Amino acid sequence: MKQSRFILSVTASALLLSGCNMAPKYVQPPAPVAPKWPQGAAYDPATAEEAGLPWRSMIANQKLRTIIERMLENNRDLRASLANVQSARAQYRAQRSNLFPSLTADGSASFTDRNSSVSGSNGSASGSGNNRYDANLGVSAFEIDLFGRLRNQTEAQFESYLATQSGMRATRLSLITETATAYATLAADKDLLRIAQDTEQSAARSVRLNKELLDSGLGAGANVESARTILAQAQSDIANYTTQVAQDRNALNLLVGSTVEEDLLPDSLADLDSSIGIVPAGLSSQVLLQRPDVVEAEHSLKSANASIGAARAAFFPTISLTATLGFASSALSSLFDSGSRFLTASPSASIPIIGGAQGANVDYAKARRDYAVAIYEQTIQQAFRDVANALARRGTITDQRNAQARLVAAAQRSLALSEQRYRAGIAGFIETLTAQRTLYSARQSQIAAELTDITNRFTLYSAIGSDDSI
Repeated sequence: MKQSRFILSVTASALLLSGCNMAPKYVQPPAPVAPKWPQGAAYDPATAEEAGLPWRSMIANQKLRTIIERMLENNRDLRASLANVQSARAQYRAQRSNLFPSLTADGSASFTDRNSSVSGSNGSASGSGNNRYDANLGVSAFEIDLFGRLRNQTEAQFESYLATQSGMRATRLSLITETATAYATLAADKDLLRIAQDTEQSAARSVRLNKELLDSGLGAGANVESARTILAQAQSDIANYTTQVAQDRNALNLLVGSTVEEDLLPDSLADLDSSIGIVPAGLSSQVLLQRPDVVEAEHSLKSANASIGAARAAFFPTISLTATLGFASSALSSLFDSGSRFLTASPSASIPIIGGAQGANVDYAKARRDYAVAIYEQTIQQAFRDVANALARRGTITDQRNAQARLVAAAQRSLALSEQRYRAGIAGFIETLTAQRTLYSARQSQIAAELTDITNRFTLYSAIGSDDSI
């Protein structure tokens, strides 16, 4: 009992001696960006709303919600990210185990049997044998962490684990945005396909009309060929948009991790427009410090800071302890008797004197810390740029969409008037042809503006680093 208490007291003393930390005190670098979002003609007036919005609050469209939920279950990038988190957690646990003694137990037995030859007049045989039994409980090469080398290595591994967790959150955020954008892009390409098909039908009617006029001697061959140019353009666009719709579906299937059923696919952008909310940015850029990629960069910085302490501790002595409490007996029945116990303790110490890479390792750790600071600051600056760009687009997109809607309406009226003038013989066909092309282009630009508006809402959600956990 005294021996076991001795091992426990040695272990406790070693843990109490581990009180020195060579790592520099961590200080969060100041954010190298303006404290508030930009202001000007491109931006809406700032509001005091709380920044960020959960994706389920932003997206009211049930089809898109279902697809995003399925993506979060099946996406392979997200699964790989989760595996990285589990791997980092296991590495942290393995590193942390070095802070505590490792108790081992073992037992052994040996037997010898030596028989002698027959001797004596009565022919009896004589022999002898030795049996030995051992049982040991010990602490194997436990390092007494006087200068914090192991604790700083553990801290560095823990921060790396937290960085990986934040990286998974950043991946999740990015995939939600990417999936929603892919869904909107599919809807836009379906709209563009319908516009091309409408234009094809209109152009085909123009070709027939001009051909009839030509056959009756009232038209010109040039008008027929001019009408065929817009017909061919529409047919070319139909083939292109048909391909793009198919590729959009493939991209969506890849993100979701399975085939998306037809009834979950969007019909048009109009179905999405009113069901996608606008994420508020708040007033202060300090919200960026909670963005997952910024949090990830800061954990990496903290890990690098702790590594400096581990490198500095290598200049100081390393003290290890090996202790064994055991029992030995030649008879199994008396193995645990008081007289069969023994105790051994073997402390050792080593210290670098000349040579070694300790100085270079410290310089390397400091350089990695400086690198991590630069990456952290750059990540914040990029996050600020992302939000500022999204806000600039947000501040003008409504005006652009309204103007585009007026352009389409005017182009439609112009085409109707041009066709009336042409049939009445007041104007040439070139006026109608120009009006057809203007309307076709205006409708395409209108879809592009609508898509920009909707995807900008997703971009702002991602740029703010909105909470996606509920």
